[in-house]
Amino acid sequence: MELVDQDIPGPRRVYPGYGRRQPKVVWPNDAKLVLSLCINHEEGSEYSHAAGDGRNEGLAEIPYSMPDEYRDLAVESVYEYGSRAGVFRLMRLFDEYKIDTTWFAAAVAIERNPEVGEWIQETGRVEVCSHGWRWSEHWLFSREEEAERIRWAIESFTKTCGQRPVGWYCRYGPSVNTRELLVEEGGFLYDSDAYNDDLPYFTEVRGKRHLVVPYSFTYNDARFILPQGSGGPADWADLCVRGIDELLREGRAGQPKMMSIGLHPRWIGQAARTSALREVIEHALGQGDVAFMQRRHVAQWWLDHHEEWAR
Repeated sequence: MELVDQDIPGPRRVYPGYGRRQPKVVWPNDAKLVLSLCINHEEGSEYSHAAGDGRNEGLAEIPYSMPDEYRDLAVESVYEYGSRAGVFRLMRLFDEYKIDTTWFAAAVAIERNPEVGEWIQETGRVEVCSHGWRWSEHWLFSREEEAERIRWAIESFTKTCGQRPVGWYCRYGPSVNTRELLVEEGGFLYDSDAYNDDLPYFTEVRGKRHLVVPYSFTYNDARFILPQGSGGPADWADLCVRGIDELLREGRAGQPKMMSIGLHPRWIGQAARTSALREVIEHALGQGDVAFMQRRHVAQWWLDHHEEWAR
């Protein structure tokens, strides 16, 4: 008996991907691995009583959470660590090594911490990829509400960061409407609302070609706080280094890849964990074949050269 996927709203599932015919990718300067550091700047846009949400945010480092009828000041202060200390520690680190990064930022987070937007404009090595107007679950919105928030985010980033976002990444995952709305809005080179490949790929949205630059939870610093976590900083650094080394092995064998590392100021911005990130950066820089790239540059490079690789 054959199992046939149902015709339902949202993207069509494609299981084989590139299969055995991997594209013969040539990255800038003949790099064998592109490393994408993605800083999820959410602090200040999370759910809180102060923001009028009538609930507390989760994903803090506190093993106990208060019922939503009470304001959880401890959880709020964990997020404030990211905006007060962690984010600036990361900014200094990236300035020290002069590497390109992409910031998955919620617009309101930068509105409430304008020095971040100022730094983004000054450094010239940062891309803002919209992580939403606020750090919200987009599948909870109507189509019209989601479209409105996409517009709000674009307007906000253009004002605070001096750049219009050309990439999009939702909290956890998109709604069934997100990708269509991005294409309808226009101006987006890509979205990162997928975790299904080591390379960018094209999909079709309402008869138009659309680029997906996949993200990854595998090397995400959320492992520090989740039950299925990887332990301490040394464990996380080891995981990332192993990923870099194995993907480099593939790249040097003729199949260059891309690797995404997700970072959060409230977690990786803690000094001991920043030390682990420093180890990962120095390891990657020491290989010689690794390029730190903004995702918009990856997307544009793919758009410009993908036909050459398919020959």
